Amino acid sequence: MKQTVIKLKDVWKVYSLEGTQVEALRGIDLDFNKGDFVSIIGPSGSGKSTLMHLIGCLDLPTKGQIFLNNHDIAKMSENRLAQVRGKTIGFVFQAFNLIPTLNAIENVSLPMIFQGIPKDEREDKAIMLLNQVGLGKRMHHKPSELSGGEKQRVAIARALSNDPDIILADEPTGNLDSKTGQTIMDLIVGLHKNYGKTIINVTHDPYIAKFADKIVRIVDGKITKNHNTEKQSLWEGSLNGGSKK
Repeated sequence: MKQTVIKLKDVWKVYSLEGTQVEALRGIDLDFNKGDFVSIIGPSGSGKSTLMHLIGCLDLPTKGQIFLNNHDIAKMSENRLAQVRGKTIGFVFQAFNLIPTLNAIENVSLPMIFQGIPKDEREDKAIMLLNQVGLGKRMHHKPSELSGGEKQRVAIARALSNDPDIILADEPTGNLDSKTGQTIMDLIVGLHKNYGKTIINVTHDPYIAKFADKIVRIVDGKITKNHNTEKQSLWEGSLNGGSKK
């Protein structure tokens, strides 16, 4: 039996805007199992960004329940949730979200500080991860000195710093050209195939969505379709690069 790592049960998210109630999500039921590779796809305004924040346990639902490894996140203290989330989920964002005053090693090391990992151990692991994503010669550079693809590689290394079971990627190729985007997706596919990471990929791009084993479509705050993908000519992943089949 597959182990469920994140479960959303009848989840609603309602915002109050100028006295009007806006239902961003309406009755979402989703299970993510250990080792899944799932893409969530939807147009702008569909609710996928709101859904991403809830899946990542960055926000609480207005109604319904979210379970992270069978724990109801609404019943956890903020400090406890931050600790568990930081250990369980690694985030990769479209805008990279790197600290501009820190170099690559320091950016990758940052999440480990909040887990109480000693400085020497943090730096050693950051260097190892940056080498794995092909940035061995760029690890002392700050974000302003890196290309978009290099920034996203740093972000992937940072997402792996606490060895999370789950990688949550929000439009990971959105700010990249198509060739660099394919390279980044190759890295993400490699995390799934070679390391057994659970990947949840949020995108508006049907081509990027098809790298996953399953696609969840969201429109107007509701799941409209949840199905397995038909594998086409996609990239076989490895952390150090791959080739197109």
